[in-house]
This record gives sequence, C-alpha cells and structure tokens, in this order.
Amino acid sequence: MPSIHPTAVVDPSAILADDVVIGPWCVVGPKVSIGPRTVLRNHVVVESHTRMGADNVVYPFASIGGTPQDRKYRGEETWCEIGDRNHIREQVTIHRGTETGGGKTILGNGNLLMVGVHIAHDCRLADEVTIANAALLAGHVHVGTGATIGGNAAFHHFVTVGTASLVGGLARVSKDVPPYLIVEGSPARIRGHNHIQMVRRGSSEDAIEAIRTCYRRLFCEAGATMTVRIAALRAEFAAIQEVHELCDSLQASAAGVHGRALETLRTDDKRSVPAMWQPNIRPEGASAEH
Repeated sequence: MPSIHPTAVVDPSAILADDVVIGPWCVVGPKVSIGPRTVLRNHVVVESHTRMGADNVVYPFASIGGTPQDRKYRGEETWCEIGDRNHIREQVTIHRGTETGGGKTILGNGNLLMVGVHIAHDCRLADEVTIANAALLAGHVHVGTGATIGGNAAFHHFVTVGTASLVGGLARVSKDVPPYLIVEGSPARIRGHNHIQMVRRGSSEDAIEAIRTCYRRLFCEAGATMTVRIAALRAEFAAIQEVHELCDSLQASAAGVHGRALETLRTDDKRSVPAMWQPNIRPEGASAEH
C-alpha cells in the first residue's frame, strides 16, 4: 500500500501506486493519479485533474494541477500531465491547461524545475529540460528537449524554446528561441551557439561545426537576405539534421506573429497541438486506489 503520512489529506478518488510516498501535510485532490516510486516530500498540493508517472520527486510547498490563471477559463475539465523522473523543487507552480489551449499542460521526462519556477496553463515541456530558479513561463510556452533556462528569465505567451538551446538568466523573451543557440538580455538577443549542450547530447563534431557556421552566417555577417542564407545552408549541410531543425525553426518564427510561430494557433476554439510538441510521456500504470 502507499505510504501516506497521518497528516496528509488524500481524496478517496485519487489513484496511487503501491510504492508512492505522500509526506506530512500534503494534499492530493480528486481525479489525481500518481505512478510508482513518486514521492511528495511534505506540504505539497496536487489540486486535481493531474496524472503523474514514475520516479518523480516533488519538494515542499510545490503546487501542481492548479486552476489556470486565465480569464477565459470557466471550469472546464482540463489536465496536467507529468511523465517520469522529474524533480520539482520548492514553491514550483504548475497549472492545468485550458480548453482553448488543447486542454493539457504537459511535462515530459527527466526535467528539473528549480525553486520558484512557474509553468502556466497549456505549457509543454519535452524531456531533460532544466529551468533555474524563479523563471516564469506564460501560457502556451513550448520548451524543446534538452533546453536550459536561466534564473529569473521571463517568457511571453506562445514562445517556443528550441531543442538544446540556452536562455540566459534575467532574459526577457518575447520571440522564439531557435534550437542549439544561446539568447540573453532584455529583450533577449541571439548571442551564440550552445556547443556545450550539443556535446552533452551526443551531437557529432560535424553537426556542432555546422551549427557554428550557421550562427556566424545567419547572425554575424551582412549580405544576402535570411531566406537566401537559409537555402544555402540547407544545401551545404544537407546531411546534418540539426541544421534543418534550426532552419525550420527560423522559418516558422518568421511566418508566425511577432516572431512567435505558435501565435498562429491562437484561436477561441479548441486547437490541436503539433505532434512535435507532444512530449514522450510514458507513465507506468498506478495499481492501488486510496
């Protein structure tokens, strides 16, 4: 049976795996399922309509599955879905989705959210994302695999943060962050390529050098239009997937609104989310009902 501290309050409808640990003064609300070996340390609130996978650790005073801070929200049934092996530190807040945002806020696997991070409604984090203290993600922000976000960075709604990118601390991010690049400042500007994260993620030397060349030609040199440069880089590095990802991102942002590709999805009707932003959540089935 799950280990539930006598001071914890767990709704009778919550579904807990046999080896879940619910620490002192935690509150687990209705329509919540928590997978194997997940630990809520103490003073954690899982409000409602939340699915958590295996091996997550949630630290004191975190609030998960809260009601979205959206004036359009009228009590619809929406969800917060969290995969496996996430570490959610003290005072993190993660809100459920909204109907107009697809109905879900999603975290993938192996993410680290440091103290005081806010994940607003309809955000989607892929896998192995690191977000430092007090960073703020507005609604509908999507973060790609392996991205790193510095402390106190703040993100406009509908921003996309690309795979293996780096956002510096205190950055004010109102436009998409391309994959494999570094942005810093207020407003944020592209400052370089994130070769360190590419090395950590096992990118080849050819790919790292290609991204270095792309950064230099696209953002450091004058000359042809961005469209012409992108076409030339695609042709030169046709075999390098990372180059195509970078070029795809830049073209999508340019086709969006105010430099945000996801703004094209803004609508008052329920939207579908592109498959590339469906993190690979594989929660293990919960086995015990409390």
